[in-house]
Amino acid sequence: MSDLRPQENRPVAAILLMLATFLCFATLDTSAKWLVTHGFPAFQVAFVRYIVHFLVVLAIFAPSQGLSSLVRSRAVSKEILRAGFLLGSTVFNFFALRYLPITVTTAVQFASPLAVCALSIPLLGEKVGPRRWFAIGLGFVGVLIITQPWSAEFNWAILLSLGSMLCAALYFIMTRALAGIDHNMTMQFYASGLASAMLVAPAVPDWVWPTDTSMWLLFGALGVIGGAGHYIATTAHRLAPASTLAPIVYVQIIFVTFYSYVIFDTPPDEDTILGTLVIVVSGLYLWARERKVKGV
Repeated sequence: MSDLRPQENRPVAAILLMLATFLCFATLDTSAKWLVTHGFPAFQVAFVRYIVHFLVVLAIFAPSQGLSSLVRSRAVSKEILRAGFLLGSTVFNFFALRYLPITVTTAVQFASPLAVCALSIPLLGEKVGPRRWFAIGLGFVGVLIITQPWSAEFNWAILLSLGSMLCAALYFIMTRALAGIDHNMTMQFYASGLASAMLVAPAVPDWVWPTDTSMWLLFGALGVIGGAGHYIATTAHRLAPASTLAPIVYVQIIFVTFYSYVIFDTPPDEDTILGTLVIVVSGLYLWARERKVKGV
């Protein structure tokens, strides 16, 4: 994403907030995996995740900013595209979580910044030098190590995870395109509201009602956790530049590994560990290279 100018210079506080952000996202994916592996349709889980997020956005911003401020956009078509890509990333991911370990889906998602860099050439007209192309190629070698497409044990569900990663990259590109055009609260309003609206048709026919209080609470927590993660991340970027905070995303693998082991009794295998390390190294190199190019 484009580097946002912080309103204050408090990097330690910003880093702590970003750690909380990725704990929220790891918890969100873990909750979604538990639900989709216990009989709840992925479309329903995604719908609840976004409708609760949408209601939280309304509750936080509408009283102070007014509904008209949330709706007002100077690029509605881009907001619709952005919401569609975010929805695609979530739905693909939730379907993938039914069949794949959470450590695998998270590791594949780590390749999205590399895809953003590659796609920014045709879509945003940005220039990418040979060193960054090397980092992109190395990162996708890491994806191949994790997915093992040549193996007899290849799981077709990895294609869902790759689809989620590609949609996430396009979502980040649309966020770049909207930077400086629409306010963050407007982007959250459109993303959660449009995603909720688009999910009604596929979610309702196969709806499964929760049967106990814990399931109701888990469903309610989905949107709150997701919305909190985005809100905390926005706050963090007011305290430090994005270039400082970008590498913290990789801490998420620690959180999901803990959840995967404790809740699902599924520690990462050797291929996932090796592939993740390759992706992380390539992502960190790409981040460092972009900082040097920008003179940060």
